[in-house]
Amino acid sequence: MTRRTQAEAEAAVRVLIEWAGDDPNREGLLETPARVVKAYRQLFEGYGADPREYLEKTFEEVGGYDELVVLRDIRVVSFCEHHMLPFTGRAHVGYLPTNRVVGISKLARVVNGFSRRLQIQEKLTAEIAQAIEDILKPQGVGVMIEAEHSCMTMRGVNTPGSNLVTSRLTGVVRDDPRTREEFLRLARGD
Repeated sequence: MTRRTQAEAEAAVRVLIEWAGDDPNREGLLETPARVVKAYRQLFEGYGADPREYLEKTFEEVGGYDELVVLRDIRVVSFCEHHMLPFTGRAHVGYLPTNRVVGISKLARVVNGFSRRLQIQEKLTAEIAQAIEDILKPQGVGVMIEAEHSCMTMRGVNTPGSNLVTSRLTGVVRDDPRTREEFLRLARGD
């Protein structure tokens, strides 16, 4: 796939402004194409890195810790790949370590790295869980995402306040009823 230039991206934004019925040469819109391209560069920065790499530095000195590690309320900002409209919400990520843990900021970076791409929430949830499973090799992983989708709240069925909840559970977090309930309770903040 050929990567387009900044000038080509700005020209595309100008076309959209014209298509919407406005004049891209009027004072208030003159710098809009450059601002939109700059914003999109940040919003889609997930294409520039492999989020799985954040999990590679681990710590084995855990003092015998053998319980769930759960990081709640990680802000999710992503874009629906069907309408290119944002969906925003919170991710709750947990794992039951085997003999090593990862710095908690790395869990947030993994969520951010995968979410800063054109996505569907179901795939995002699965990608985060799979990365943790593959790299950390824990006893189990739990990922839950709750998000409001602009493609439903700003257009279409117009249902503000509705949230899509997705989860991916693996290993003992899926198979052991007590561990599963503990993860879900911690993720919900009960």
